[in-house]
Amino acid sequence: MELLRMSKAAKRLGIHPMTLRQWAVDGKIPFMWVGRERRFSSVDVENMKRGSASSISRPRREILYVRVSGSSGQESSLAAQEEELRATSTGEVVKVVKDRGSGLRENRPGLNRVLAMVSDGSVSVVRVTHEDRLARFGVGWLKQLFAVHGVTLEVLHPKKSGGRDELLEDLSRWSPRSRGGCTGCAVRRRGSGCWRRAASARAAVMPGESEAAARRGRDLPHRVRPWLVTHGRG
Repeated sequence: MELLRMSKAAKRLGIHPMTLRQWAVDGKIPFMWVGRERRFSSVDVENMKRGSASSISRPRREILYVRVSGSSGQESSLAAQEEELRATSTGEVVKVVKDRGSGLRENRPGLNRVLAMVSDGSVSVVRVTHEDRLARFGVGWLKQLFAVHGVTLEVLHPKKSGGRDELLEDLSRWSPRSRGGCTGCAVRRRGSGCWRRAASARAAVMPGESEAAARRGRDLPHRVRPWLVTHGRG
């Protein structure tokens, strides 16, 4: 089997490369990503040329994936995503997979179920409302993995995100500052040495600093100056 560039595959099919690109986007022919380029199997190209490819005649079996970041609540968001995907479905909906958890997490129960169904050939299309429902980062790798199994990813709103508020919530769950410590500090307990050093540093005169500058520095917000002194950012 040879992996063909888009121009070469289109030439074999006797069509314009942009037409082949649209066929790939619509899921009419499998492809895989090699870097930033789509590549097409010579077998799939020849089968499409003959009009008898199993990949073309393969029934459209959809898995719908919906996700929210919170571990509880947000049932209305899950229901809204599912309703929108069902309303635009053009094939058999095999399963609706629901996940609760940050899109930054790789090990999600729902995502693992999707990957299992993709690998065993029980679905031909994975559908989501927004790309970030599937993952915040690394969607390109998932698309490439799906393509290896002849499965396409369809995003209902490809140029939109699932919501700024939820992105902030995802990031806050992984932010060191949100866990009660200062950025770059491995010890985050108030009784730790870092906090004690920071407390004493509030009154300290930094190297090369005059008393007047030190007094002005003490007027900074109570977390700013200690952090600068403790971490040597003066």
